[in-house]
Amino acid sequence: MTEEPEGGETQAEDQRPDAEERGPQPDQPEPDPPSADPPFGRGRSRRVRRLRLSAWIALVLAAVVVVTSVLWVNGPPTEDELREQAGLFGKETLRIGVKDDTPGVALRDRKSGVFTGFDIEIAYMIATYLGYTREKVVFVPIETEDRARMGASDPDGKVDLVVATFSSTEARRKDPSVGLSTPYFSTEQSVVTRSGHPKVTSLEQLAGKKVCTLGTSTSEAELEKATKAIVTGVNRISECIDGLKNGDYDAVTTDAALLAGFVVESRKDPDKRKWLVHHDIALEKNEMWAVNAGPNKALRTLVEIALYQSYADPKNQRWERAFDRYIRPMMSVGSGVAQTDQPCVPPPQVRRWPWQRALSVDNCLSP
Repeated sequence: MTEEPEGGETQAEDQRPDAEERGPQPDQPEPDPPSADPPFGRGRSRRVRRLRLSAWIALVLAAVVVVTSVLWVNGPPTEDELREQAGLFGKETLRIGVKDDTPGVALRDRKSGVFTGFDIEIAYMIATYLGYTREKVVFVPIETEDRARMGASDPDGKVDLVVATFSSTEARRKDPSVGLSTPYFSTEQSVVTRSGHPKVTSLEQLAGKKVCTLGTSTSEAELEKATKAIVTGVNRISECIDGLKNGDYDAVTTDAALLAGFVVESRKDPDKRKWLVHHDIALEKNEMWAVNAGPNKALRTLVEIALYQSYADPKNQRWERAFDRYIRPMMSVGSGVAQTDQPCVPPPQVRRWPWQRALSVDNCLSP
């Protein structure tokens, strides 16, 4: 038996040729990478889900388009439609009936003919929104008894708007010929007397006194209801003040904001005996001034929009500037002259796209 030498395995391995000695070898194929596609059944399921999702989104968008279209067609008018309905297209000037004898509220300078006061600034604010510059606004003096029928004293007759301390009452709001806006100002009824008159705290204290007030006004109604005073109703509050100064009347009563300007003016006289005195009678009922647009409902809605922008837009400070300039100085005569904030204005019914609704939507009670 032939013995194998030790380390036979080593010899066998040594006898194997090296790779270089074996020569070139045929290329080995690379293994295929794993497929990225899922099995056929799983891929089809995903495609079906995508199609269902796309169809659902399309249905939702179609429903939104249909609902929006219906609301757009059947909803409230747009601002442009309101302007057309109000008859503003092609209208060169805007005629506004105002008072002309009330310091701080609406006063016409006798020399220049220029109107100034809180009501004048409110009228300009509304006119600006309607598209009229100050030069295109025509102020027409209007008497107290003519505010409801919007009849002016000038030859041209009717006015487009009345901004003339016109209090909003239930009877006036129900009158189809009167189109009152949401109130833009709040004051109270008060009494003015000559210096030296005993303090007045209620209308009942005027019993037997000669009292002047504005005829056909809310003040006249309150006075006749509360006391047996000798009442004289006039169309111009300045006539009452002149009569009071001349001794024709013992007292004058109407809205405090109408009287306060006369009290302030009287204090310019160095003789304090000629000063007028304001008496706060603390009536629970406030006098809320509103704009009268008459039977023109579209114009009334546009006025509402102008007032709402003034109320809801913090960048719109025209009401506040008018108040600070004309009303706040009159508050020095005593309490009850005016509330310092613009009364709440609910959002008007006007059609807008969602991105146009930039103002806050505050809910408030109508007057």
